[in-house]
Amino acid sequence: MKKSKTASRALTGTDRAIAWQSASLLLGYPDEHLLERRPLLRRAAAELPAAVGGPLGRFLDHLDATPPPELAADYVATFDHRKRCCLYLTYYAYGDTRERGRALLRFKTAYREAGLVLDDGELPDHLAVVLEFAATGDPETGHRLLTEHRAGLELLRLALTDAASPWGAVLEAVSATLPPLAGNDREAVFRLAAEGPPEEEVGRETYGGPVLLPEPRVRMGAGPATRRGARA
Repeated sequence: MKKSKTASRALTGTDRAIAWQSASLLLGYPDEHLLERRPLLRRAAAELPAAVGGPLGRFLDHLDATPPPELAADYVATFDHRKRCCLYLTYYAYGDTRERGRALLRFKTAYREAGLVLDDGELPDHLAVVLEFAATGDPETGHRLLTEHRAGLELLRLALTDAASPWGAVLEAVSATLPPLAGNDREAVFRLAAEGPPEEEVGRETYGGPVLLPEPRVRMGAGPATRRGARA
């Protein structure tokens, strides 16, 4: 039996952009705006290579089969109440330390240099925001930011998989768009799994406030399904 062209072809830059934008939307709060976009997201997933489109399609199957109130409750239980499933990338490497503040500033600077400014109250390291930036803002810089936090992404994927969370499929798709874990990344994953992030409880003065884990349902407005817009 012949493999389909979609299954066998290599991932292109356009594929990555589509995958990142799709994953960005699917990692947002499952409200009516997301549910309305399921047909578009399913068409996009069907055009992607199987390693990326397959996991996205499985998650879309879950969206189709699950009542909206149950989806919303599961989202909150998964991402608001489990530190191991935190969607803020710098948390894995820096915890709530002063170093995290500097890491957050790097994200914010990258967005500003691409001509995008986040709305007040949004943290720039939320995975949905980073993916949207990589898809529609600056793909090269977005790819670099995701790759720099490869260990945290892998730990998040493993945590979601271990919890049998349907969102694990979305992280599987994101991982398939990035280089495989290198030696240092593997060591970082093992360390994070064993020790967790640093635990110094301090404010992030270098970023602008001591907020630790804000409401993870705000987005950078580069895409059509965001709640707030980025300002050019």
